[in-house]
Amino acid sequence: MAMQQPATTSWLHRMTDSDIWWSFKSSPTTVAAAAVTLFIFVIAFFAPLLAPHTPFDPATLSLSDGLKPPVLVSPDGEWTFPLGTDDQGRDVLSAIMYGTRLSLIVGFASVIVAMVIGIALGLVSGYVGGAVDTVIMRIADVQLTFPAILVALLIDGVVRGIISVQRHDEIAIFVIVGAIGLSFWVQYARTVRGSVLVEKNKEYVQAARVIGLSPVLIMVRHVLPNVTGPVLVIATINLGLAIITEATLSFLGVGLPSTQPSLGTLIRLGNEVLQSGEWWVIVFPGAMLAALVLAVNLLGDWLRDALNPKLR
Repeated sequence: MAMQQPATTSWLHRMTDSDIWWSFKSSPTTVAAAAVTLFIFVIAFFAPLLAPHTPFDPATLSLSDGLKPPVLVSPDGEWTFPLGTDDQGRDVLSAIMYGTRLSLIVGFASVIVAMVIGIALGLVSGYVGGAVDTVIMRIADVQLTFPAILVALLIDGVVRGIISVQRHDEIAIFVIVGAIGLSFWVQYARTVRGSVLVEKNKEYVQAARVIGLSPVLIMVRHVLPNVTGPVLVIATINLGLAIITEATLSFLGVGLPSTQPSLGTLIRLGNEVLQSGEWWVIVFPGAMLAALVLAVNLLGDWLRDALNPKLR
């Protein structure tokens, strides 16, 4: 009798034999984007272990270290600060690593919030139909007339008007996550609704109704798994958009405070000293932001094509 393969080995075998894996490894651009994304994720989430300094601990800073240039472009640089320092003496390399981690956390959390809201409303809208569908879609249409950045600014402004500045700074990350998440739910809702309108008339859904399953159980257990493909593509692309939106808000001074340094905050701080010639304070965080968003968007484009059966 043949020995049964372990479940892990069987899963790895199916994955490496799949069309998606073949599509991935046959695209050098996608492989490079995945490598860049993985590298950025590692240095960001392991920043406390990998960063040479703790850049936002006041006890470790010295004004005498302020505005030191990168070592590779100036003889005045120090290897202790390979990418230079800002006007407060903070190591730019360490600040980028910590800032990237916070930008990724905000991006992922915002996408999850948008997914939960959009998928729930899309399922209800497509499955229930009628007046419920009309109300949800009209709200979505109205929100689509405003850019996401304006919606996020409005939500953040409302919160600032309700609570004190000090309290806002304490919960700034939750406010910005909620603001960005509420800005992006429409794409998920419209996509899920369209898929549900197709799926709910199929035989497996009708059979579930016949055996007496509740509408909520049918939507969650039977309809939702069949509409996840487009949602994953949107989520991948929206991750880059969420990071850009957070960076824009922080650059404008209405996002995360200076005590919570995202990439947008670092770019704003670098812009303040750019005119005096300290270009490295803004160039390196900006380059990291561009590389991260570009790599994530390339992965999103590949995933969209790989999950599209018409392109196989």
